[in-house]
Order: sequence, then structure tokens, then C-alpha cells
Amino acid sequence: MKQSQLFTHTLKELPKDETSYNAQVLLRAGFIDKVAAGVYSFLPLGWRVMEKIRQIIREEMQFIGGQEINLPTLAPKENWQKTGRWESLDILFKIAASDKKEYALNPTHEEVVTPLAGKFINSYRELPFAVFQIQTKFRNEKRAKAGLLRGREFTMKDLYSFHADQVDLDRYYEQVIQAYVRIFNRVGLGANTYLTFAAGGSFSKYSHEFQTLTAAGEDLIYICDKCHLAVNQEIITEQSVCPQCGDKDWRKEKAVEVGNIFKLGTRYSDAFALSYSDKNGVKQPVVMGCYGLGLSRIMGTVVEVCHDERGIIWPQSIAPFRVHLLSLKANGEAEKIYQKLGQDGIEVLYDDRDVSAGEKFAEADLIGCPYRLVISQKTLIQNGVEIKRRVSQETEIIKFNHITAYVQ
Repeated sequence: MKQSQLFTHTLKELPKDETSYNAQVLLRAGFIDKVAAGVYSFLPLGWRVMEKIRQIIREEMQFIGGQEINLPTLAPKENWQKTGRWESLDILFKIAASDKKEYALNPTHEEVVTPLAGKFINSYRELPFAVFQIQTKFRNEKRAKAGLLRGREFTMKDLYSFHADQVDLDRYYEQVIQAYVRIFNRVGLGANTYLTFAAGGSFSKYSHEFQTLTAAGEDLIYICDKCHLAVNQEIITEQSVCPQCGDKDWRKEKAVEVGNIFKLGTRYSDAFALSYSDKNGVKQPVVMGCYGLGLSRIMGTVVEVCHDERGIIWPQSIAPFRVHLLSLKANGEAEKIYQKLGQDGIEVLYDDRDVSAGEKFAEADLIGCPYRLVISQKTLIQNGVEIKRRVSQETEIIKFNHITAYVQ
């Protein structure tokens, strides 16, 4: 991608009501655009990041047997009334159609996926299975703030599993935990993210969250460093020791919830009469689990965790481009490098604009690609380019024929 061809550009001024770091830097760098409180457009750079997060999640969900589907955004009022959540869920967006029928803009999809499963489950032979989707969700947040960390419209992965009994749900639940660990490692948040015990509500004694440490977080968690586990502050009075090792040596930190998993039991199966015939022909309720990940929230959290005073430092796995190529009055040679890297399968953002070197350097740091390549008359004399990792202050000159190997 040539930077001169991007229809977007960096911003000098920001919306006065945007106070979170992730929103400020993503807006400035041209990754997103603010439409309203908690509602953002994803621009070319931002969408590239989102697609890479999406692909990582998709691969890990398929690895544990998840089958990808796409469910409707709208669900009839009747579905939500069956679970009692039409009246009780205060974040639910409700709309009326021209025929006066009412619908919910789904914040989650238990009310859709459960009756869907009922159309295909009859026997124990059809269990277990799991389905997932990556889709836009809507929540009528009263405090839509913190940029991508708390939105009214956002992208989420939701996985739903269906089982014959609790033992099988417990088995699959552990597989999902390990898949989530792999996902957070792959997107660059693994070292800062903790499996966290949280209130289970009516489903089970505990649910689990995945919490990433950052000063921008709204949650408080207590960490056991021995086990790399945490407990949400909301249950710390009832869970006064580490649930794994029994240690009381907690470390209190602020964090952002980037994922959550629940053992639903038969809560939704009962509401929709979802059952199966066991080996003896006896009807039994299907046992369910649900597992959520916020893609846009992950993106915002990465920015909160991975940055310095100059801008974003993208992990290589989800960076919009691997290389940011800057030409300083050497467009002919830069074009050759741009073409060669593309042929070698390296994603390159090529700053071919006629602007000052200082502006190019500043924007490269702001955008945050893992590698910056600079070609100038000075580097041409040395038959090479200046290369710098975004995570480092050091620069070096490397020969043209070594570039691809260096940045792979």
C-alpha cells in the first residue's frame, strides 16, 4: 500500500470528549473514525488489524472443533421474553418494525442459537458440538467511553457449546481456556493477561474472565503470581485465597476484561425446551456453555499496553503492515524495494509522499509498524537501507539483498 493512496490521513486535532489513550492515538493515526459515543468506523489501517485478530481467533476456534456460523443481528421480542431478559437486561437495544413487532439488537446470541440448535438435536449421538461467530454486537451502554474498550457497537466472537452432561461441558470448557491462552499469546497480550475467577451469577459458582493489566482498566483484580491466576474484586470477600494454591499473597491491579466464559448449564435449554434422547430413550436437557471475546476491545487493549510516547507499537502478528518504508528523495530505489518485498510476501506501507523527513518519521512512530526502513541518498552510498525496529532505538544499515530475511 502506498501511503499517498490512502484516502485517510493522520489528524492534528481530536474530538474534545475523547479522553482515552487508545481512542486518541487510533484516531490520530487514522485507524478509526468516531461516529458517536461508543460507535466507530474502522478505516483501512484499523480494518487490517481487526482482520488479523479475527483470523487468529477463527483458527483457534476451529482447532477446538468450533463450526463458524453467522446469526442475525435482530431477534424477536418473544425469544428474549422466554429467557426473562427482555425486561431484566438493561443494556438491550429495543426497536419496533413498521408492522409494530418489537425486536432486540442482539448484545449476545443465546436467544437465537438455542432454538436454532433445537431444530437439529434429537439424540445423544448428535452431541457434543460447538458453533461460533464473529459479528457486530450492540449494547446500550450508559457510559460509552474509553474508546474501543467500552462501545455501544462492537465486534465480538461468541462460541456456544452443547453437551449431554456436565462432565462433557467441563472437558470442553478446559479446551476453550487453553485456546484463549493461545489467542492472547498470539495477539501480544499473553504476558499481561490473567485467567480470572468472577461471579457466576445463576449459572455456576464461578465464571471466568480474561483480564489484561492496564492503567486504563475499569476492573480491579487480585493476582496470585505463583499460579498466574486472578480473582475479580467482586468476589474477593468469598474467595479469600488463591483457588488453585491457597496462597493469600495477592497483588492488586487494574485490568480490562477482554474475554469471558460461562458454564450455562440448562438455563437456556430449559427456556427453549432444548433436549435430547439419551441411550435409554429418556429425554434429557442439553447442557450449554458460552465463550466470548471482544475483537475491538482486544485491539484497543493492545494499544493501551503496547505504546510509548511517540505512538503505537503493534505486535508483529496483528500489525497493519510488517514494514513501513520511508523514501527520502530516493523514490526510484524505494519503489524497487517496495515491489521486491511485495513479491516476497512482506506487507509494506510505502510512504512515497512529498512531505518532510520529520513528518514521515513522526507518522511512522505513530502508526507503529514493527519495522521502519529508510532509503535516502545517504543509505544509497552504502548500497543499503537504514532499518529500525519499532521496539528499539537502535538503527543499522543493511544491504538490499538482506532486507527480506531481516524482516521475516
